[in-house]
Amino acid sequence: MNIQNKTVIISGASRGIGRATALLLAHQGANVIATARNAKDLAALEEEHPGIVAVPGDVANEADMANVVQVALDRFGTIDIVINNAGYGIFKNVEEITATEWDDLMATNVKGTFLLTKAALPTLKAQGSGHVVVVASDVAKRTFAGGSLYTASKYAQEAFMGALRKEVRPMGIKVSGVYTGLVDSHFHDKGHGHETSAHYLKEQDVAESMLFIVSRPAHVVIDEFMVHPLEQEY
Repeated sequence: MNIQNKTVIISGASRGIGRATALLLAHQGANVIATARNAKDLAALEEEHPGIVAVPGDVANEADMANVVQVALDRFGTIDIVINNAGYGIFKNVEEITATEWDDLMATNVKGTFLLTKAALPTLKAQGSGHVVVVASDVAKRTFAGGSLYTASKYAQEAFMGALRKEVRPMGIKVSGVYTGLVDSHFHDKGHGHETSAHYLKEQDVAESMLFIVSRPAHVVIDEFMVHPLEQEY
């Protein structure tokens, strides 16, 4: 299987892993619907490749995600792959986290995954095929001090994927979780390209992992894909 002419929706596509993945899949011939809240950055991404269609939206907003799916159907008639990539982190001790911070992060990382997936599922079920990918983190499998909020969101994504996988596998729909280690990106406080991140995974590394996952033959599903930089102990 290749992804030529496949329709792919990617959330959190305005920068980082999402942006790199959108460009790589478009270069491979996919029709990419790129969504994120930052309309300016999305427009710049759209200009880089004719295979990318920018649809600004907030993953935590149900109407926005319904619109993203509708644009994909209006433009290309189907949806083949949904990549839930939108997310961010807050790293504080429990007593320092505000209720608003908790609600906002969970709305993006967890509710956003649910809403985009839910919006696309009727199409995937009707056609009896499709692929839902969730970009989680290796902290969906472990915890660390100061990571209670972020790890809770990733554990929630893990549980969501597990249940979804059991629901849709009999219908011919694949569900894959991507568990990344340290990535040199804007995600970290010191920003992209800092010397301390020199040996981290690159955004392109994760994008290439994503391409591998979604380009397997129809009878093959990669349920879980864990990837780390060599320097990170696992």
